[in-house]
Amino acid sequence: MVLNGSLFRLVIDVFSSFRNVLIASVALRIALIVYSEWHDAHSAVKYTDIDYRVFSDAAHFILHPSAGNVAQGPLGQWLGIGDPYTRQTYRYTPLLALLLIPSEWLHPSFGKYVFAGCDVLAGILIYNLLVSVILPSTPVSTTKDIKSKQEVAQDAATSMTRKASLLASVHLLNPLVFSISTRGSSESVLSLFVLVTLYFALKSKWTLAAIFLGLSTHWKIYPFIYGVACLGVIGNEHGVAKGLKGYLGGIINWRTFQFVFISVATFAFLGVAMYLVWGYPFLYESYLYHLQRRDHRHNFSPYFYLIYLTYPFPGVVAPELSVWRKFIRSPLTSFLPQMILSLGAGFLFGRSKRDLTFAWFIQTFVFVIFNRVCTSQYFLWYTLFLPLLIPQLSITPRWALIYTTVWLGTQVLWLSEAYKLEFLGENVFFSLWVRGMIYMAGHSWVLAGIMQAYRG
Repeated sequence: MVLNGSLFRLVIDVFSSFRNVLIASVALRIALIVYSEWHDAHSAVKYTDIDYRVFSDAAHFILHPSAGNVAQGPLGQWLGIGDPYTRQTYRYTPLLALLLIPSEWLHPSFGKYVFAGCDVLAGILIYNLLVSVILPSTPVSTTKDIKSKQEVAQDAATSMTRKASLLASVHLLNPLVFSISTRGSSESVLSLFVLVTLYFALKSKWTLAAIFLGLSTHWKIYPFIYGVACLGVIGNEHGVAKGLKGYLGGIINWRTFQFVFISVATFAFLGVAMYLVWGYPFLYESYLYHLQRRDHRHNFSPYFYLIYLTYPFPGVVAPELSVWRKFIRSPLTSFLPQMILSLGAGFLFGRSKRDLTFAWFIQTFVFVIFNRVCTSQYFLWYTLFLPLLIPQLSITPRWALIYTTVWLGTQVLWLSEAYKLEFLGENVFFSLWVRGMIYMAGHSWVLAGIMQAYRG
């Protein structure tokens, strides 16, 4: 027991230094990327995510135009570059394919190093936010003590940096985070953009926050929900009168209009630029496709079984549906509860900079739970905020363990049934949907517990 206690204290001491955490996280990611090359060469089951092949192929198509592979926008035809959407299932902004072009020149794993680097940069940003904004400074002791005020302040600063290092390690040394980026998923790029947006918002640099919010929304559409919480914070920075009139005056004024205009202008500028080069395929694959996307297999969503039952399988003639049934099965229908809850949470909790991280966390958690399509990677969208939110939560270790167990346990329960469908070919669609409903209930319960524990 003594040995175990000493080992635990040693681990805590080591990772109380942000330099040590940073070195360990970089070394871990490099080792996994190098290992992935060996593993993929010797195993039928690849370590590298299939999406990475999609990204790499899209970059290849841009660099090597041909008769059937030319950018379809007016500028694209003039420039004579290829179309990343020639690669089937590439449904992202062309900026991602452009980012991976050096993989063609330098090394096939270049993109993985970029994604892992974004992970590390996000960890550095989290540490910076913890030290400069999130963690409260320790007050100077007023009791009689042999220590001077300067010594007390130094002790407080040391304690804060140690705590910030341990919290940053929640991101940098999180297996879910580093495994996804080193397998070649691009989620870390968006995570970095979102964190930069939050950084500028917490620093009251609203023009820069608006620009990065527009960039984040261009990269993947869901971050637009964060703008709602920002409106309340911007309004409250200059004081808001009481009542409904005061509330409306806080979110509808010149400052909030400027924030919205810059965000929308950034998003529109990037969209128009991409459209001029790559034309309608960009518009459809990056945005319109996701409005009607159906995924009847890899899906935690509560809408999973309905999608499966109404999925247009080849060779099967679907019966004519009534207007009401068409409305129920419409992909747009699922947006209603999702948007009401996500945007409503932004309006409700986005009142001050101190509450902004909490508001974004709640918005994202709700968005993921009620999304029409949900995979494990989506959980990164809200766990990104946990290192910044933990200092504002009042949760005992016992309850923290319970919440973590329920959060993980419901996923394992679902995955154990999904394995039967994907790898054994068993008809378990209904039971998989039932487990998906258990997942939704469990994660909603965890979310309620976190909301109750918040002490903003």
